[in-house]
This record gives sequence, structure tokens and C-alpha cells, in this order.
Amino acid sequence: MHTIVTLAQLIIALSIVIVWVFRFDNIVKEFKQYGLPDLVRNMVGAAKIALATLLVAGIWYPALVLVPALLMAFLMLCAQLAHIKVRNPWHKYVPSLLLLLLSLFVAAFHAGLITG
Repeated sequence: MHTIVTLAQLIIALSIVIVWVFRFDNIVKEFKQYGLPDLVRNMVGAAKIALATLLVAGIWYPALVLVPALLMAFLMLCAQLAHIKVRNPWHKYVPSLLLLLLSLFVAAFHAGLITG
């Protein structure tokens, strides 16, 4: 189970880096669609990249993982709400929904709710 959780942490972190670094132009468009200011976009991006970094560091220091995983889940829940607000098609919800579920899975494991 530990290997699966580690893989989930890496998937979350890599997804965040890909979207927030290499596809930033898409993020700019989405946040404009949501009606959110650039400052909010930049703060969300910085938070997600910091949390992703902590999830990777948590591979070697597991005590770091629970809080960043829960915060990442919260941010992904907020992303879901933003998609609902602007009535995006269902396929736009899928990435943040998958990352929400992965974040909750990682948090549950590190909280001791899932063993293995």
C-alpha cells in the first residue's frame, strides 16, 4: 500500500507542476472565466506548487504529508466549485476531481484511516 500512496503523491505533484508551470496560459484563461483576480490565481498557484513540493518531500519525511494532502484536497474542492459556478462541461471537472480523490486517499493513509 505504501508504494501506491507514494505513487499517488508523485502523480499529484507532477500534475500540479505540469498544469501550473507548463500550461500556465490555460490557467490564466480559466481564472478569467471564473472571474477571479490575478492575485488569487498567483496565490493559488504558489500554494499548490508548495503543497506539491511538500508531498514529494513527504516520500522521505512522511510526517510532512497529512496537512499538505488535506490542503490540496481543499483546493481541488474549490476547483470543483469554480467549474460548477461557470457551468463547465463535465470533462473539465475530471482532472481536479481525480486529484481531489488522490489527495483524500493520501491523507487517509497518513492519518491511519487506511492501512496496508
